Amino acid sequence: MSTPTSEASIPLHETPLAGVTTVVDKKAAVILSVMTAGLLLVVAFFPQDGDTTFRLAVPSDFAQLPRVTVPSTLTAWVLIIVCLLCAGWSIVLYRRKLQTPLWLMVIYSLGWMIGFLAWAASGGTIPVVGLLSGSLALAVPLVFGALGGVLGERSGVVNIAIDGQLLAGAFAAAMIGSALNSTWAGLVAAMVAGTLVALILGLFAITYLVDQVIVGVVLNVLVIGLTSFMFTQVLAPNAETLNSPPRFTAVVIPVLGDIPLIGPIFFRQSAVVYLLYIAVAVVTWSLYRTRWGLRVRAVGEHPTAADTVGINVIRTRYRTILIAGAVAGMGGAFYTLVSVPQFNREMTGGAGYIALAAVIFGKWDPIRATLAALLFGFASNLQGVLSVIGSPVPSEFMLMLPYVVTIFAVAGLVGRSRPPAADGIPYRKG
Repeated sequence: MSTPTSEASIPLHETPLAGVTTVVDKKAAVILSVMTAGLLLVVAFFPQDGDTTFRLAVPSDFAQLPRVTVPSTLTAWVLIIVCLLCAGWSIVLYRRKLQTPLWLMVIYSLGWMIGFLAWAASGGTIPVVGLLSGSLALAVPLVFGALGGVLGERSGVVNIAIDGQLLAGAFAAAMIGSALNSTWAGLVAAMVAGTLVALILGLFAITYLVDQVIVGVVLNVLVIGLTSFMFTQVLAPNAETLNSPPRFTAVVIPVLGDIPLIGPIFFRQSAVVYLLYIAVAVVTWSLYRTRWGLRVRAVGEHPTAADTVGINVIRTRYRTILIAGAVAGMGGAFYTLVSVPQFNREMTGGAGYIALAAVIFGKWDPIRATLAALLFGFASNLQGVLSVIGSPVPSEFMLMLPYVVTIFAVAGLVGRSRPPAADGIPYRKG
């Protein structure tokens, strides 16, 4: 007699099954080829004379790295060749039915970006530390929001309400942080506010089986209306007591903060940024290395099968979406406790939708979604740097590029991004 399958017998890791055909995504090969062709055409038809200087240190660094000055056009052509080799190897791997490794993508990204900057900043100086640290700062709310989106969708709930969670978190952090004169109290309030928005999402989407996309959009509009009303009626008349929160100051980590180039970027940040590092690691480890993560992924892929082995689908989805709301709320706190020491109406600027795009572009994986969010932050900061140095490239170009790539990715024109099988599908027991 066969023994019934129990939850304990399910392995915590994903093992490929014999006889199953692996589908290799061609997205990487196509994107690398197209971007290489674009850079080649730009450099070929619009050559730049002069040199480009990369400033690798700031005055406060313990060890001062020398400036690197390179010939603009020659450097661009050398790195185009590197990009061509990477793109060619990606095509070879695709034809062999192998995935493009992450290290190849990293080499390509560095080569393409340095080549583009060498060409675009001809005759100018690129402050590398300022560019990268500013990019990280702009990406922090996006990464928190993307992590919340990954958690929600891995459990089968489409978290369109990320923008509302960010905005509610920013509002709560400003008001409570000001009232109690405490940054940590503001941060906790932001997490509670994000959790409350997630609770409303779960109530309608999980319990009452309302369309999750509609509920998410309505929640975003509701939070915008509520926070705008409260800003006008409460915060603005009492700005000194309710809209002047203290700010998290930068904390230098000993030894690590003194590492040239890396230290000023990653280890001279505020406590919220350090919490972000921890959140990315914890979410990734929890999803793939714990029994809780196994349950979440099982509920998001096949809730009926998960139910048959004793997993409470409704409870798992509720717990996961509440954790996702708390994580997104921390991202909202960054706006008012680190970036700008006050709350303003609609100050997130639709960042939640960008975070959702990062989730899709990152294939519902915490690490990939984080990298996608960092790409958006880098593009946003780069357009400002290009404007300052007087580059011939329109500053809007780099700001537009990640969105164009994401549209292609979401549309499936360069390969399919498969969400969890039960994502967005309400579960009816029995």
